[in-house]
Amino acid sequence: MKNPKVMVLTGGVGPERDVSLTTGRALAKTLEKTYSVQLEDLSSEELPKGINGEDTIVFPAIHGTFGEDGRLQEMLENQGIIYSGSGPDASRLCMDKYESKKIVEAAGVRVAPDFGFADPLSVNNQEILSKLGQDLIIKPVDQGSSVALYVINGADELNHALSSISHGNWMIEKRIFGREVTVGILGDCSLGIVEVIPKGGVYDFERKYTTGSTEYRFPAVLDCDIENEVKESALTAFRACGCRDFSRVDFIICEDGNAYFLEVNTLPGLTETSLLPKSASCSGYDFEQLAMQLLQPAVNRFTQNALISA
Repeated sequence: MKNPKVMVLTGGVGPERDVSLTTGRALAKTLEKTYSVQLEDLSSEELPKGINGEDTIVFPAIHGTFGEDGRLQEMLENQGIIYSGSGPDASRLCMDKYESKKIVEAAGVRVAPDFGFADPLSVNNQEILSKLGQDLIIKPVDQGSSVALYVINGADELNHALSSISHGNWMIEKRIFGREVTVGILGDCSLGIVEVIPKGGVYDFERKYTTGSTEYRFPAVLDCDIENEVKESALTAFRACGCRDFSRVDFIICEDGNAYFLEVNTLPGLTETSLLPKSASCSGYDFEQLAMQLLQPAVNRFTQNALISA
């Protein structure tokens, strides 16, 4: 059977647009060696016109808003178009860090205590400090790449942060101090663990995408028991959230060896500083092999559908 064509959707309308453009270009350039690839820059929350689901599969390379929140996946399914990555429900859930933490915790994975809110004026600061402690993180529940991340110490900084943000989907989380690590998931397997060491101590948007501002150790040097726990917890989180094909799962490991789940990224970046390619390299995949593996499950679904329809 002939290979399907591949449409890589890139760009998007959210704050991670530039990162998505880089991911899309890198992915398209690599997949072109095997497939007929069309790179499509989306600048609105609509599918490109005329995608032919009978000969084309889609790789959504759009991070955050629209690309990772389930809406794009729902549109593709409604048009009968096969695509890479998780479905609408899992994408929607994992985009919501607050709700996905509840699901992952119920599956037996350790998480940091937190508090979700929409209106900053409704937050009882004293109650938060009493329950969660002086060291806190404030972040939007539905944005990636550490967009609008606030690192808080004490009442004054909490007051200042809450007064500077607007109504929206937010969470306050007890800040867990330790080693930040991430592990890629490919199919039903955990890949290598990457340790992220940002200069300045906080892995925010700038440090994620500025070359040289963060040190990466991959594979991370960890005790075998801790390494196994992180890899197993990553798979548990992936499955509990109903993900498929691939993802990247983030954790903080405390000095006592306990690992705390942070979030699942259903469409992780594929830029030169991105973490999934680093995680995959620990398991022997170069970028080209990784790109092919990311696409393969969608190709298999396409082939299966074609055989059923024949």
